[in-house]
Amino acid sequence: MVEKMKELVESWSFLDAAESNFRPLVVIELAKGTKEETIEWFTKRIVDKKANGGAQLLIKPLVTENGVENIYLVGASHLRLLLGAETVGLVKECSDNSMRTFTYSSRKTFKHFADDNHNFLTMAECQYIIKHELENLRAKNEKMIPGYPQAKLYPGKSIVRRLLTSGILVQIFPLHDREELKKLSHSWYGRVKVGYQPLDDIRCYFGETIALYFGFLEYFTFALIPMAVIGIPYYVFAWEDYDKYVMFATFNLLWSTVILEVWKRMCAILTYRWGTLLMKRQFEEPRPGFHGVLGINPVTGREEPVYSSIKRQLRIYLVSLPFVCLCLYFSLYVMMIYFDLEQWALDYDKENESVFSSLMLYVPSIIYAVVIEIMNRIYRYAAEFLTSWENHRLESSYQNHLILKVLVFNFLNCFASLFYIAFVLFDMKLLRQSLATLLITSQILNQFAESLLPYWLQKRYNRRMKKRMCSKKTDMDLSLAEQVNMEKEMGTYLGTFDDYLELFLQFGYVSLFSCVYPLAAVFAVLNNITEIYSDALKMCRVYKRPFAEPTASIGVWQLAFETMSVISVVTNCILIGMSPEVDALFPDSKMDLVLTVALVEHLLLAIKFIMAFVIPDKPRDIQMKLAKLEFESLEALKQQICLACL
Repeated sequence: MVEKMKELVESWSFLDAAESNFRPLVVIELAKGTKEETIEWFTKRIVDKKANGGAQLLIKPLVTENGVENIYLVGASHLRLLLGAETVGLVKECSDNSMRTFTYSSRKTFKHFADDNHNFLTMAECQYIIKHELENLRAKNEKMIPGYPQAKLYPGKSIVRRLLTSGILVQIFPLHDREELKKLSHSWYGRVKVGYQPLDDIRCYFGETIALYFGFLEYFTFALIPMAVIGIPYYVFAWEDYDKYVMFATFNLLWSTVILEVWKRMCAILTYRWGTLLMKRQFEEPRPGFHGVLGINPVTGREEPVYSSIKRQLRIYLVSLPFVCLCLYFSLYVMMIYFDLEQWALDYDKENESVFSSLMLYVPSIIYAVVIEIMNRIYRYAAEFLTSWENHRLESSYQNHLILKVLVFNFLNCFASLFYIAFVLFDMKLLRQSLATLLITSQILNQFAESLLPYWLQKRYNRRMKKRMCSKKTDMDLSLAEQVNMEKEMGTYLGTFDDYLELFLQFGYVSLFSCVYPLAAVFAVLNNITEIYSDALKMCRVYKRPFAEPTASIGVWQLAFETMSVISVVTNCILIGMSPEVDALFPDSKMDLVLTVALVEHLLLAIKFIMAFVIPDKPRDIQMKLAKLEFESLEALKQQICLACL
């Protein structure tokens, strides 16, 4: 097998294929016993020319003391990475301090560029380029994977995707940089300190998507502090006086609007500095899981799979939508069982009136909180399967449909019981008790899954590493083979979806029923402080290094948070209108009360939308830079047209 790999290496026909400094960036692990003809075909497609449907990358087998394993290291020449940077549309800083899309022809105009500077592209950017090229390896004339007749192929099918689903390809992951990881770990979570996270360093190592999540987590935690500080005296001194909560609820509504609008500005500042604000996504290539008949994209003219949008819509409305509705019905059914248990606990407490019976009042809420977490996780897997089956062309479309499915179910599952208690049972005491129990229980469960469990995994990882090493070495002393074998057994980070979902539900607990339980923000702050350190530990020590993913914002989550803030306006207005003090102001006509509450609600919503309109999404200096770039692009286009006419 080694001889065949040598022949492939010698046959590279790329311009600078003779480059001797091979830098391993990505690891490919094939299943044990993979047939040699399969390996030869796959590696040939990786190193073959782009014109022949290859990726034009470099690949070498990992040689260990036991010989050649089915593990391969993928890299790329410096020239190939630069051309790949142009293909994916990376944006870099120019010598005049402006941000522009990188092109190989104008490479000399970019800051810190030199032909011998291999650090011009970060390691995360290089790994992203390689991932992009591997994912876009698609079958042309192959009917099956060589050596595996049952693994069918058709023109346009993603080769990597088929290898994964067939079990031939075990995993693909980017390698850690041990030295850079050690520096980042020390500055990020290695010491407890009061200060900001090293977001630029996180971005350079893990990419913009993960850096933006930690930026939002840090920002949201600081934004919760005013709510927590104001909520403590309201909790201590004015528990039952609902009229005194009007100011607190109003502050909550304005607070939720301001923090989301300010975050847009901060997000624009970060992503402009990182270059992703300018990245063009309108010609995004198909996601690896997308399948269809090979055809021509009418916009780009590129050859790619084509799938009928009518079939996709039928799958969405005839299968996915009924399934989601069925799950929502089941969630409501479980909620009604919870209220039966709640009534049983109340009756039991009335009959016994003991300390034990008083504690039993919290048992139904605790059980329900645990059941909610279990149902959310089971539904998540079903939603992922359905969204993948719908066959969305773009990764952004796939994520939007998945997030929509999960958010609808999680919102109903987590908040339906609270709305029922508040607006059907009209039991504010039970609402306060249920809200506190659901919030605290969910945070305890999440901390167990995200703090204690990662700590245990880290200990197990250290023990396994020491056992496998023949001599005492530090992480920096690990050989390449040892490092790869250690990292391939680490867990896989599944993305920021669950992390944003947790913050979204937390935001709902804080904003929806603020006038009932002002301490919600206090518990959220305490939870998020530990969340920052536990998530940092997971990223650096527990999980494999994830591939970097450029992003210009937190995506559809911004809309989700804004929708939650609108719902909180309605909820808080109705809760205030239901208070005895406000109700006493309208003794003769309840219709006047309803109209007054509706008027106040519309007024607050109007103020909210005016504030959202007045506060610009991007700072003025960034707006000017973007306008300048657009003007220069138009001028360059005019010059090209004039030259063409001549």
